[in-house]
Amino acid sequence: MAPIKVMVVDDSALVRTHLSELLTASGIEVIAVASDPIFAMQRMKQQWPDVVVLDVEMPRMDGITFLKQIMAVRPTPVVMCSTLTLKGGETTMQALAAGAVGVVTKPKVGLKAFLEDDSNGVVNAVIAASKANLKALRPLASGLTPPSVIKPVSMPAPDAANTAMTETTDRVIAIGISTGGVQTLEALLRQLPRTVPGMVIVQHMPPSFTASMAARLNGLCELDVSEAREGDRVINGRVLIAPGGRHMRLKRSGAQYVVDVFDGPVVNHHRPSVDVLLKSVAQCAGRNAIGVVMTGMGDDGARGLKDMRQAGGVTAAQDEASCVVFGMPREAIRLGAAEHVVSLSDLPNWLIRVARTPVGNPVH
Repeated sequence: MAPIKVMVVDDSALVRTHLSELLTASGIEVIAVASDPIFAMQRMKQQWPDVVVLDVEMPRMDGITFLKQIMAVRPTPVVMCSTLTLKGGETTMQALAAGAVGVVTKPKVGLKAFLEDDSNGVVNAVIAASKANLKALRPLASGLTPPSVIKPVSMPAPDAANTAMTETTDRVIAIGISTGGVQTLEALLRQLPRTVPGMVIVQHMPPSFTASMAARLNGLCELDVSEAREGDRVINGRVLIAPGGRHMRLKRSGAQYVVDVFDGPVVNHHRPSVDVLLKSVAQCAGRNAIGVVMTGMGDDGARGLKDMRQAGGVTAAQDEASCVVFGMPREAIRLGAAEHVVSLSDLPNWLIRVARTPVGNPVH
């Protein structure tokens, strides 16, 4: 199998050197480095990379402008390399919405140590980007996805011992998502009404970026979208997104659902982890819950979704055609966790239909 060919574009010589060394040591071929987008485009005319690792703020041309040029000339997976700042978070959200498939964070202090740490996510971000389905990304710009069909999968009878909260009909929607999530969530949430059940979402994202993502989504849809805080209630029309770098789980407070936001060990290589959220939803909401695992690399969420299904909840995985990366949904399907496989274009109406179906009735 041919190695992934990468170009690193960053105005810092230190970043270019250490990123190149880190990627090369992992078997990834760095075909070129460039100090700014002008030099990068000249080099790309000679050999086009499989993935571009791109800085956000650079001289002569910023990363977002260059990203848009790449997508217009020859759509290519791009991983943004951004500092952990509020401004960097907002800019990176613009980049992800414009077609970037991942983000790598770099601190302003301790940069050398960070770049030498092989656990900082750079390699995994590049590998995930190399597998990205850019055909799924292009229609997301207009909020549309290719048509598909809902494929029902046989479901075992729920374990009566796990059917929590049978005394209430309050619904909760839990979603786990990773690579390609910014564009995908935008396409989904913009099509949901304020009457939709409360939603709890884990999007794999570093600290300081989820607040910017939530603010962006809040301005684009009818729903109340925010980064979750400890004790926030889960109510109709509200979307709570787990803060980057912290886990989130669902809890009961009397007759209400609330979220618990907490520190803890990494689970499935992630914090926040989809499994942590979905397992708590299975326990607290039982068959009143609706769970969906969406685009992303790896298997985070598959076991949690299976717990939800075994507890009697309605579960689904996003279909391959509309996923940017079909890793997480594939694992959920393989594990038998997904009762349905649904395209992104069908998902808004599917969620509304499930939410309106009496608890315990079959979903068609």
